[in-house]
Amino acid sequence: MMKRETLFLKTAVIFIGLPILAVCVIVLPMIAREAAVSSSHMAAVLYGIVAGMYLSAIPFFMALYQAFTLLNLIDRNDAFSDLAVKALKKITYAAATISILYIALMPLFYTVGEVEDAPGVVLIGMLFAFAPMVVAVFAAVLQKLLQNAIEIKSDNELTI
Repeated sequence: MMKRETLFLKTAVIFIGLPILAVCVIVLPMIAREAAVSSSHMAAVLYGIVAGMYLSAIPFFMALYQAFTLLNLIDRNDAFSDLAVKALKKITYAAATISILYIALMPLFYTVGEVEDAPGVVLIGMLFAFAPMVVAVFAAVLQKLLQNAIEIKSDNELTI
């Protein structure tokens, strides 16, 4: 039914994951190497940021996998199922975890902003913290709507 649309969204999920994978494989090791030659205080701060970014990649890819699972459920006409609700719940938890990780990293972003005299670093850290929170809230709202739709659907099946 919606194979074309879900194929487009699956492709978008893959293309969202590829740059993050590239950052984890290429950019973060470069930052870690640069931190190794910098002062010891900044090295600890940069290592903390890099570690936090690697940690946040785990729930990010878990959320992408759940999004892919949700799209497969839509392809099989199982969008209104408990599996879809569980996938949205896992996406919510993953996005909230990412947000909490970056909120915990904010003091490190602030330190980098102070040392480098670049207040934009703090804004970038805030973006990393609040964008996943928006995704978490959106997924939670969709989860509630889907749960309500499933309940209405089951009530209608019982009355017929």
